[in-house]
Amino acid sequence: MAEETLQRLFAEHAKAKGLYDQAVGWAVFDNAKIAFGVSGGGGNGVAVEKASAKRTYMKMGTVGVGFGLGVNKYQVVFLFQDEATLQTFVDKGWQADAGATAAAGEKSAEAKTGFINGLAIYQLTEKGLMLNADIAGTKYWQDDKLNQ
Repeated sequence: MAEETLQRLFAEHAKAKGLYDQAVGWAVFDNAKIAFGVSGGGGNGVAVEKASAKRTYMKMGTVGVGFGLGVNKYQVVFLFQDEATLQTFVDKGWQADAGATAAAGEKSAEAKTGFINGLAIYQLTEKGLMLNADIAGTKYWQDDKLNQ
């Protein structure tokens, strides 16, 4: 899933390949989110340090309150500009506090086009319909069972 998502990202967002080439590492998560007034979701992924090819398996979870209706399956790709940002993500996780998304259909994609605070983040919608404007908390952390 991770390799397929990266290839799709490069095909759909030309600037992403250049950022990937500059990055010291990357992470890809496969997520599902359901919203019916209250939203929630979760998924799994992997973070990879490019120099050593070391893989760290991770989980993610999200919850929100606000206007929302629908189901959305999507992938999130993180590109890490430097070793410190990658290590902080892997060791301490990461948390996003707010979001607003409107996505419909297979070709929807949301992307940032550069590194901000050491990260470039891309969200690729796979299928489904999501109309969502909420204050959501999304957290990423290591999967203790898979990293033993």
